[in-house]
Amino acid sequence: MKAVDITRPGAPEVLRLGERPDPVAGPGEVLVRVKASGVNRPDVLQRAGHYPPPPGASDLPGLEIAGDIVSGDAQAMAQAGLKVGQRVCALVAGGGYAQLCVAPVGQCLPVPDGLSDVEAASLPETFFTVWSNVFDRGRLQRGETLLVQGGTSGIGVTAIQMAKAFGARVIATAGSDEKCDACLKLGADHAINYRTQDFVEEAKKLTGGRGVDVVLDMVAGSYVAREVECLAEDGRLVIIAVQGGVKAEFNAGLVLRRRLVITGSTLRPRPVAFKTAIAASLREKVWPLIASRAIRPVIHKTFAAADAAQAHELMESNQHIGKIVLTW
Repeated sequence: MKAVDITRPGAPEVLRLGERPDPVAGPGEVLVRVKASGVNRPDVLQRAGHYPPPPGASDLPGLEIAGDIVSGDAQAMAQAGLKVGQRVCALVAGGGYAQLCVAPVGQCLPVPDGLSDVEAASLPETFFTVWSNVFDRGRLQRGETLLVQGGTSGIGVTAIQMAKAFGARVIATAGSDEKCDACLKLGADHAINYRTQDFVEEAKKLTGGRGVDVVLDMVAGSYVAREVECLAEDGRLVIIAVQGGVKAEFNAGLVLRRRLVITGSTLRPRPVAFKTAIAASLREKVWPLIASRAIRPVIHKTFAAADAAQAHELMESNQHIGKIVLTW
């Protein structure tokens, strides 16, 4: 099969289209003929040498795919209601930048009606992540307010739409007026340009001084102290990336007085059973919303797999709104 190799840690140009032996599905797995592969920030970190794959995972980048089931564990597929030839999208721990990819049966979801392979490939990584962190860990409830940092990222466009679909109020931050407009068009109630406005001051103003209930943070670093300041009583800060650094100082007195929760998680190393449970929740509660187009994939640009380096350059430029996808 053809696959995109990381020839050595480095800049985007270290990505090369080469050949690898075809993978073989084991117990509890399926082999998928990949039509499209989502591009995500962890792929960029892996390429740069900062995010090695978990033990046992493919060393090829790529955490989400869409395509057709070629073969697999018949019993596991039958239990999951899947069959050979079916179109699926899947969350994988690696190996997504390839023409063939092995995926755990429990991490495969049928492609919602009406979606293309490109749209389907943009779903797993962000939807699994948002469900796990905003709804499971962050316990976002109807009527509460969610602050999404980076509202036009792949995670951001998903979080805005999912939170609105389940009855929450959404405030999003973005780095330009154009991106703020995009957040509003996706359903955000308010958008804050963090380059020209103080998101803490604005969040407090927009909530009448109360603060927000949940913050979804992909920055960490110096943002943590400011996010603690804008949380309401019993608020939850959920950190899912550390683009701004791993160290933070914050007012612990506010944590005590307001009974705040600071939490976070990474999805990639979690066991299959954990991800299977998320997939089941998505299939029941979110997939119907995608099928009805109440929630829609947001695709910024597609690239041929041979042009994966260009896709990574775009990702690193932070100029995109929504997802970047490779096609095979």
